[in-house]
Amino acid sequence: MATDGGGESATDWSDYVHTGPGTLAGRYLRMFWQPVYRSEDLAPGRAKPIRIMSEPLTLYRGESGAPHVVAFRCAHRGTQLSVGWVEDDNLRCFYHGWMYGPDGQCVEQPAEPEPFAEKVRIKSYPTEEYLGLIFAYLGEGEPPLLPRYPDFERDDVVYQIQLTDTRPCNYFQVLEKHVDYARSEFVHRKTGLGNPVVSVEESDWGITMNAQRPGGELRTVQFGMPNLMHNLKPRGSDEETGWRDDISWRVPIDDEHHSSFNIKLVHITGDAARRHLKRRAAQLAKASGEETDLGQAVLAGLIEIADLKDRDDIGISSVQDHVYQVGQGGIADRPNDHLGTADVGVILLRQIWMRELRALAEGRPLKEWVRSERVQATSSEYALVTGPPGSG
Repeated sequence: MATDGGGESATDWSDYVHTGPGTLAGRYLRMFWQPVYRSEDLAPGRAKPIRIMSEPLTLYRGESGAPHVVAFRCAHRGTQLSVGWVEDDNLRCFYHGWMYGPDGQCVEQPAEPEPFAEKVRIKSYPTEEYLGLIFAYLGEGEPPLLPRYPDFERDDVVYQIQLTDTRPCNYFQVLEKHVDYARSEFVHRKTGLGNPVVSVEESDWGITMNAQRPGGELRTVQFGMPNLMHNLKPRGSDEETGWRDDISWRVPIDDEHHSSFNIKLVHITGDAARRHLKRRAAQLAKASGEETDLGQAVLAGLIEIADLKDRDDIGISSVQDHVYQVGQGGIADRPNDHLGTADVGVILLRQIWMRELRALAEGRPLKEWVRSERVQATSSEYALVTGPPGSG
């Protein structure tokens, strides 16, 4: 992949790895709304520094409750804006008190005559809150409508939680995970199931992958362009309905780190939901950061995955995912891959990305991705094609 002096590709349409400002893949990802923070972690009147696709930004929530994303630094002397003060829905710089509105316009400069402020504006970005996450549009021009997921808006039979985590590897390594069904028997030790026969096709939303096990079980994976996934996962608790909806985004922090934003709907209500919340909160509090540390310890040869088999207090699958994803390096060495017949999903994903990036580079129309009814009807990585309870 051709790169510029800074190590990032600016024009190579086969480079879907580098996403910083000015890169082709970065331009493409910025054409879509991206989650940048969990709603409950940002209180009114607070500001936070964030980094998305190698670009530092400032996220703050006005006293009205509305979230806003603006540039990282003050236009005056370049101080980090997130250390300043939120006043109403404005943000005041810590250094000399310059104050900016949600649109980036400077509205006050205590030591300067009034007309000067009118000439100063920093970047601002459209920001919306939805499903417990804060989304920002970092592209050029007018943003598209924020995509909606009506099946995740239900409040009658579901209990919803939002989770975020980070991992020290390129985001595309996790995108490839979603279309690589053959990994489960080895990464997650689902032995005895047999290798699946895999078929893939491009869908209205991205990729549909079917995996047929030797025992007859057929499961379907739905991947959404450019960086989404929707799963149905079975649950083990008797008080739950036996399935759970997950939708997730993999968002680059920089080229060798990414964040995962996950919305999980457990189909329970009332006391069962409250018990689930208590169990999940206790697990997250105890395992916070530990799963990453354990994954790093496995990669360093200090422990083995088998040593963790009795650890019910951690998410063992998260540790396993960390090991193989980070084990590929900060950025996987794809030119030296030896892909086989089981890698059809990975091959198709790369082909679609290269096709879209080439069209973007040449100024041709891009495909409009839509999560159609057909896609929603077959969204499942872990559920049988018979679907969730009551779907038949």
